[in-house]
This record gives sequence, structure tokens and C-alpha cells, in this order.
Amino acid sequence: MTLKRWLHYARPYARYFVIGPLCMIVEVLGEILLPSLYGSIVNVGIAEQNVWYIAGVCGLMILTAVLMMTGGVGGAYFASKASVNYAADLRRDVYSKIQKFSFANIDRFSTGSLVTRLTNDVTQIMNMINMLMRMCLRAPGMLIGALIMTIAMNPSLAVVLAVSIPLLAVIIVTVVRTGFPRFTRMQAKMDGLNNKIQEDLTNVRVIKSFVREDFEKERFAQANGDLKSTTMRALSVVIMMMPAMMLVMNFTILAVIWFGGQQVIGGTMAVGDLTAFINYVTQILMSLMMLTMVFMNSSRTVASARRISEVLDEKIDLTDERAAHRELSVARGEVEFKNVSFRYYKTSDEKVLDNINLTIRPGETVGIIGSTGCGKTTLVSMIPRLYDVDEGEVLVDGIDVRDYDLVKLRDGVGMVLQKNVLFSGTIEENLRWGDADAPVEAIAEAAKSAQADDFVRKFPEGYQTVLDQGGTNVSGGQKQRLCIARALLKRPKILILDDSTSAVDTATEMRIRAAFRNELRDSTKIVIAQRVTSVMDADKIVVMDEGRITGVGTHAELLASNREYQEIYYSQMDRKEEA
Repeated sequence: MTLKRWLHYARPYARYFVIGPLCMIVEVLGEILLPSLYGSIVNVGIAEQNVWYIAGVCGLMILTAVLMMTGGVGGAYFASKASVNYAADLRRDVYSKIQKFSFANIDRFSTGSLVTRLTNDVTQIMNMINMLMRMCLRAPGMLIGALIMTIAMNPSLAVVLAVSIPLLAVIIVTVVRTGFPRFTRMQAKMDGLNNKIQEDLTNVRVIKSFVREDFEKERFAQANGDLKSTTMRALSVVIMMMPAMMLVMNFTILAVIWFGGQQVIGGTMAVGDLTAFINYVTQILMSLMMLTMVFMNSSRTVASARRISEVLDEKIDLTDERAAHRELSVARGEVEFKNVSFRYYKTSDEKVLDNINLTIRPGETVGIIGSTGCGKTTLVSMIPRLYDVDEGEVLVDGIDVRDYDLVKLRDGVGMVLQKNVLFSGTIEENLRWGDADAPVEAIAEAAKSAQADDFVRKFPEGYQTVLDQGGTNVSGGQKQRLCIARALLKRPKILILDDSTSAVDTATEMRIRAAFRNELRDSTKIVIAQRVTSVMDADKIVVMDEGRITGVGTHAELLASNREYQEIYYSQMDRKEEA
């Protein structure tokens, strides 16, 4: 966490960072001038009963107040401009960095934590910048100016401040040292609560279907309670700080009134000077309280800045730094796995994929089948580099995928994942993820091929029907078909379908497969399926078991020679006959 990083975001708005504090100087000068004007009214105007003198000084005070208001408004305006722009740029860069994260990078954080860092932590920094700009010159300016005026006015009475200021300094140091770790823990608890909220909202249908509302309420109450107690421990520092500082401040004013009153009685100090002195003392103590609030908030801001730096400093696992073919696109769609091995947990001995060797020729339709957790999805995730191999290499058109530009590689690969994701917006907007510039006719054609056009046109708004976040207002089968249409619109050279027709009936699935053969004749199609019927007509079928390939061949060849395939086939056919 270097100062250079944070100054980088301030540089484009340097004029705001300069003009804002300068405006606050105007307000500070007014604060320093006003008490002496009060004193002169008492000492001269009232003592001599000179109405014109009082009127003249009051006019000067009004002018000073107007200038102070102008400076205060200007300072607040430029402070807001600087802090909001600073936060917007910082949030943009954090979001951009997260977009570059690999799955492994995201796993190192939690989704709720990343949301908190993008929102709460950035906002904390924004508020701190705003506060600093409004107080960085005002508080020290008031402190120094008022100290000079008190010493110049009555050096002996100013000795009172030599006792109170060190006491206030001790309070400030204690507050900062105690508050920093507590605010750090508070932010961590906020991450936990955000994770819980996101998990519950995402899986609300599962919670309701298993009647687990009460259980989840208890878990939420625990997370909420943890945040509440941690927040109270953090805020208790602030709660104790204010009364302690007010106590010191009031005792200081009492001491000034006591000793100053004696000087007034003794004739060594004018009443107006005592009034001005009390005002200056109040300003000194108020400026120290403002500085305390700055230090208190800075402890929380430092915690937030460290959390943001963790995101910005995170080393991205998947980059295209070694890309030797940046302008090269996927042209033919040939895929080859050479001695590929992979572990999710790099310190584990257990391999998710173990010594995989497989060649898929351009335009082939390849089915992949096997038991749950055997590594099918992991295997195809290596093609667009959602993960990188630990050993071996994955080749596309004879070139290692790590040598491609990531954008070029992924442009050539279309994926319909197990978990179908649609975004809030219209159906047309969702389909345009496949091709942002596609004409309406091409969108409808892709939907027809995915067997989605019929049900879309039955909606009152058709392709302009607005989908809820996650596509929760369409059925599972409809969601799958829309995701297939989105991938088809991309017209990729390699199309990966990861159990993407599990929610549609057999007849619809057959029509979708026929569309693949006709519409994507030159594209390589890789179909992961649980149902044997989904891959029976593939050019070849890959059978996987516990991270290894146990057989490759046509349906007939595997049915005759591969034990795992036989078990899957006959178990499904027997259930079908029983049904």
C-alpha cells in the first residue's frame, strides 16, 4: 500500500484538491478575526457607549461572516467534487481488476467481501478525503491562529492550555491505537454478513423448497449479531472519546474564566479581552476535536485502504503475458490435450485430471460422459482457459492456449455452462451477449435453432420481455434454451455444452442437436451429458472416471468394450423401461 497509488487518483483532480482547502483558509481567517472584533465592541463600543463604533464593527463582522460562508460553501463544493471523482475512479479500477480475476483469484476472496470492498470501503475513503479537504487546513489553521492570538493577548493566561492540550493529545493517541484494530474487525464482519445475504438471496428457492427459512434466519441473526457487537466495540471508542474531550474542554474554559476573572477584577485584563480569549480557547479545543475525528476516521480508512490494496495487488493467475500470437484467432477448432493434469488445491496429492490425452478434430461432435465429479467440466474449462493446466498442455489449432490472446481465444469458444446465467434486461439484450451487432433476424434465427423462439413470441413483449436478475421469471428449460441461443449467435469455432439440455424434454433436445449439425457444421461441438441419449449420435464419445479417460469411441464401440459406458447405458435404459 504505497502513497504513490493513492496520489495517482488525486492527480487528475489536482485543481479541486488545491482550490477546496484555499477556500477553507478564508473561513479560518474569519474564525480568527471574529473574537477580536467581539472584544473590541466590548472594550471600546460598550465601554465608551459609542453606537457608531459598534455599528461599524458589526458591519465588518457581517462582511466577515459572508466571506466565511462563501469560503465554507466553496470548500465543501470542491471537497465533494474531489472526493466523489476520486472514489469513482478508484471503484472503476477495483472493478476492472476483479473482472480480470481467474476463478482461483475469486476463490481467494468471497463475493460478499468483494462487494463490500467496492462499496463500503471505497465510500469510507471518499468520506475521509472529503473530511480531510475540509479540515486539513481549517483545524490546524484554527489551532495555530488561535494559539498565536491567545499568547499575544495574555501569555500568563495561555499557560492553562499547556495542561489541557497534552491531555487531549493523550486521548487522541489512545483513541487511534484502540480504534484501528476494532474497525478492521468490523469490516471483516461486514464481509461475512454480505456473504450471508448474497447466499440467501441467490438460493431463496432452495431455502423455501426445503422449508429452511427458520434455520437461515438463525444463521443470519448470528452474522448480524456478530457485526452488531463488533461495531459497538469499535464505536465505543468514539462514544468514550467525545465525553472525555468535552470534560477537558469544559475544565479548560472554567480555568480560563477563573484566572481571567481574577485579572479582570485586578484591572490587568479588559472584559472584552477575556471574552475574546474564551472564544479563542474554544476554537483551540474545537480544532483539536476535529483533528481527533480525522485521526479516528483515518484508522478506519487505513483498514479500508488495505483491503482495497489487497484486491489491486492480487496477482492474477491467468494472464496473456506470454501470448505469442496476439492477432491469431481460433480458425479451425481443433483441440488437443497432451498429458494434462490439474489440481484445484495445489498442495493436494489428489488430481482432478490425471494425464489426459485426447484429440478432437475440427468440426467433430464429441460427447463426454461419466460419473458426477469425474472432471468433465474441469476438462473443457481448460479450452478457454478458465483454469490453466498444472502439467501438460492444451492446444487449439496446434497452438498452446497460453500463447493466445485471451480475448481472441475466448471469442472463438462458446460455452453453455451447467449453471445457466441470464442477466437483468430484455431477452434480446441477453442474446446479444453472443453478438452485440447481430440483426434482429439473426437473433430470432438463433432462438429458433435453440427451440426458444416459440415460447419467446408467446410472451406479450416478445424479445423485449424483461428478465429478472438471474432469469428467475423463466423456467429452467427456457433458461437453458436462451443460453444455447446466446452461444449459437456467437457462431464459435468451438462450442461447449455442459449438460445444457438437462431441463428440456428428449424431443426438444433432438431438435436442438439437429440444429447443431445443420447450423454449426464446421464448428467443433463438445457435449457433456449425464444422459447417454444426449451423446449416442456423436462422432465419438469420451468416457471419464475419477479424472482419467477410460475409453474413447463411438456408441457401438464403447457399448461393446467399455465397462463404465456399459454400466451407465444399461442403468439408464433399465430405468427407462421400468418407467
